[in-house]
Amino acid sequence: MSTDLVQTETEAKVQKRSSEESAERGFSRRTFVKSAGVLGAGVATGLPHLVAAETAAAVSATTPQTFRATFVVNGKSQQLTLDTRTTLLDALREYLDLTGSKKGCDHGQCGACTVLVDGRRVNSCLTLAATVDGSQVTTIEGLAHGEDLSPVQSAFLEHDGFQCGYCTPGQICSATALLHEAKKGQLSQVSWETGKSSAPALTDDEIRERMSGNICRCGAYPNIVAAVRQAATRAAGASL
Repeated sequence: MSTDLVQTETEAKVQKRSSEESAERGFSRRTFVKSAGVLGAGVATGLPHLVAAETAAAVSATTPQTFRATFVVNGKSQQLTLDTRTTLLDALREYLDLTGSKKGCDHGQCGACTVLVDGRRVNSCLTLAATVDGSQVTTIEGLAHGEDLSPVQSAFLEHDGFQCGYCTPGQICSATALLHEAKKGQLSQVSWETGKSSAPALTDDEIRERMSGNICRCGAYPNIVAAVRQAATRAAGASL
């Protein structure tokens, strides 16, 4: 085969390969441009809906949801429109101006916020106001009868069961409920440990155990125990 013929065939193969590669590159570029155009159009079309949905969700999350609460506080019917996230403590302090109940730890650990709900002691900082709708709530302001202090209040004064006084409203509310619980025969951990499972006497150990949810940072515990013991003695058989 002549040199000219070989050269001609070689040039033809190179030209063919070059054309095929160009076609492949051209197809890839066209495919990319087409795909990008379709994707861009889709995003542009759906973006307003996506933004609108996200905006609506954000507004819903930040807009307070309210409810109408009706409950009796210290013998007086109260109706409040509250954020569903409002605690009973904040409802009492911020809406009803009953500031006797204190916000101590705000985690239900110190007992300074203790109030009575239907006669049962609760940490009002952890109790949503919505959960006590229709209930009877008693705070430290509602324990006295006019100028006459309750037995527990009088005992705390006589035994100096407080120093700074910050925890005292919760201590007194808790002690008031304690006496009712003991009168009904409810047991504590000490009752089970000592085997006194039937109407256990309110010994000092019983009082300490039953008051353990209320912290006194001043350390007035001996006087508090003495006050509760005296109140129990004086109020035996009487209405608290």
